[in-house]
Amino acid sequence: MTSITPLADLRARIDAIDEQILQLINQRASCAIEVAKTKMAEGESGCFYRPDRESLVLRRVKAINQGPLADETAMRFFRELMSACLALEKPLDVAFLGPEGTFTQQATIKHFGHAVNAVPATTIAEIFNAVENEHCQFGVVPVENSTEGVVNHTLDRFVSSPLKICGEVELRVHHNLIGNTGSLADIAEVFSHQQSLAQCRQWLDLHLPDAKRTAVNSNGEAARLAAGSKDKAAIAGKFAAELYGLSVIECNIEDESNNTTRFIIIGRQISGPTGKDKTSLLVSTGNQPGALYRVLEPFAHHGIGMMHIESRPSRQGLWDYVFFIDIEGHAEDENVAAALKMLGARVSMLNILGSYPKAVL
Repeated sequence: MTSITPLADLRARIDAIDEQILQLINQRASCAIEVAKTKMAEGESGCFYRPDRESLVLRRVKAINQGPLADETAMRFFRELMSACLALEKPLDVAFLGPEGTFTQQATIKHFGHAVNAVPATTIAEIFNAVENEHCQFGVVPVENSTEGVVNHTLDRFVSSPLKICGEVELRVHHNLIGNTGSLADIAEVFSHQQSLAQCRQWLDLHLPDAKRTAVNSNGEAARLAAGSKDKAAIAGKFAAELYGLSVIECNIEDESNNTTRFIIIGRQISGPTGKDKTSLLVSTGNQPGALYRVLEPFAHHGIGMMHIESRPSRQGLWDYVFFIDIEGHAEDENVAAALKMLGARVSMLNILGSYPKAVL
């Protein structure tokens, strides 16, 4: 018969392990402070955040994790540890689409951890302006949803912005109907971002066909508006419900079960290669026969996978378009560099918006 370890002994063992963990965490924090001193001694005075380095750390954690903690749990722990250590070096100011309680804020925390200074902005343009004017080092903006496609406001801003894409984060989005009532019959109006309203269209048609649907700047703003009345509700995340003291009336009302939003990190930081990277491009060809073929052929010639392409009006002339393209690899990779050189000779404009690590989670 297997003997059972007394509970007191197990608790004593846990206390001893906790003490060791705390000592190691503080040792790591001390190393982070030394890293900052070394960087400053070498003349570096800007942002100490390195997306390529953090991506490599998280992937290594995932590779060496033997459980019983799940990989996602282990990586979340190390994300927060890196966030706290980075704050000791130099705190980050990160702009996000506010107010508090939005999915963009959740994406910000998922990517940077809780130790950053998250700064709410009212529009995507305001986020770009905050980073361009150096009020914040980074910004987090939505760029694509698996159900509704690209966020045009984000893409259009890159036509004139000098900022780069420094990273990406994917967030599994669960939409919830939240409010001050427990009955659907009481709801006369539903607030949410236009993308969220579209992602829950079928559910709303079935369960709230007569309720007015009002699009607002963000899900957080929707929750704030719903908090002031019993006949108003919002579509938002549970984080927003907790923040504004609302009840979750219905959970997971999104029409697609795999609803995911991709966010990008914008800033001036340049990421080094990690081996699992993505490069985003802005290309203009002019209106001429075979133009799109001439854009795509260099990638096929050099064996590069194209992950996404989107066309948008250039706003520079009638029927003049630009292409936003995501490809696999880093601009410093030999085959990618060769393809970009070939492409540059064929188009009227080629802007590398950024090479950055693929989302880890």
